[in-house]
Amino acid sequence: MTNTSKIILGIDPGTLVMGYGLIRIEQKKASLIDMNVLKLSKHKDHYERLQLIQIRVQELIAQHRPAVCAIEAPFFGKNVQSMLKLGRAQGVAIATAMQAGVAVSEYSPKKVKQSITGNGNADKEQVWAMLQRILLCGERPDFLDASDALAVAVCHFFQENNPLSGLGKSKGWDQFLQDNPGRIVK
Repeated sequence: MTNTSKIILGIDPGTLVMGYGLIRIEQKKASLIDMNVLKLSKHKDHYERLQLIQIRVQELIAQHRPAVCAIEAPFFGKNVQSMLKLGRAQGVAIATAMQAGVAVSEYSPKKVKQSITGNGNADKEQVWAMLQRILLCGERPDFLDASDALAVAVCHFFQENNPLSGLGKSKGWDQFLQDNPGRIVK
């Protein structure tokens, strides 16, 4: 019996702090590899920050060889400029993963919270408390951006292993007719 493991990289994109978390999946159980942040606030140039995001994501992929990169989608805020900058940060992380041949999945903040806590409106502390229980991890990180990224990775694991995830998704009329030839009325 071969024991195959899979690594999921979770990213909480940000232009001041980018969180990342890595989990290993073995025998349908998740365990913590690492979580941390990339602090970008000391760099004033936005383009330099984007380059640093690219470099860090490349390093994480080279070091851990994840099978998938799960990333949190930006939420719509009131400040359009902040949204644009956040979208750029997310785009750089996505493009870097895709360039390395790593599959990418995107999750809304509400979906991540719902998946981890059962409440799409949970706060960061509630998400961290559930992650401690799920992954049996210790101390609260200094930046909850790290635990947010970890939550995205765990959310992807849960979505991938949900036995109901494929139900209710239509494959189109052509596929339906092909799967149900007895329902065709001539």
